[in-house]
Amino acid sequence: MPVAIITGASKGLGRALGAALARRGWDLVLDARGGEVLRGTADTLAAYGTRVEALPGDVADAGHRSALVAAARGLGGVDLLVNNASALGAEPLVRLEGLSLDGLRRALEVNVVAALGLVQEALPLLRASSAGAVIDVSSDAAAEAYETWGGYGASKAALDHLSAVLAVEEPGLRVWAVDPGDMATDLYAAAVPDDDGSRPAPDRAVPGFLRLLDERPASGRYGAPSLLEGR
Repeated sequence: MPVAIITGASKGLGRALGAALARRGWDLVLDARGGEVLRGTADTLAAYGTRVEALPGDVADAGHRSALVAAARGLGGVDLLVNNASALGAEPLVRLEGLSLDGLRRALEVNVVAALGLVQEALPLLRASSAGAVIDVSSDAAAEAYETWGGYGASKAALDHLSAVLAVEEPGLRVWAVDPGDMATDLYAAAVPDDDGSRPAPDRAVPGFLRLLDERPASGRYGAPSLLEGR
């Protein structure tokens, strides 16, 4: 069975993507900071008959990243790494003039440094897979200038560039930076708590991710909604 590591997997997009892969028979290593919710998600996904390892922790911690890869190795390897865990830098979001530099450092540490650290840990196993792939979950804030989204957007722009360079350096892998589009998630609610909430559920973006895995287009940056056009 193929094996995926998904960070930020207890809720939202991570959980939705994990469920879709579990239904397809993938074994999973799931990460999130909240242990109780993560274990509940793992139990739900294991009901599909797949093996699920749930490791609570912070992806910014090197020891935790090593544990995630070790768990995947125990399941047979790593065929897919999904860097989905994200930090906003401020909750709710604020203009750059008021953005705490410690908050910006946290966003960069989680969204960029930890993502690269996990890639580095998993790279030998990804190379050994016949279909090794990395999905770095991006954002339209990485490409568009939205007021108050500067710190988070800068971190996701850096992640996009990291993905592009990794694709050049590792031509045997597929490396996709994916903007999932608007979604109703806890992260968005924390970013903009006074939003009206009229956003689609994360499940709506999942078919775009699955299309990448099915068709394996060239490495690059994709928008999940555009992947469904013409289908």
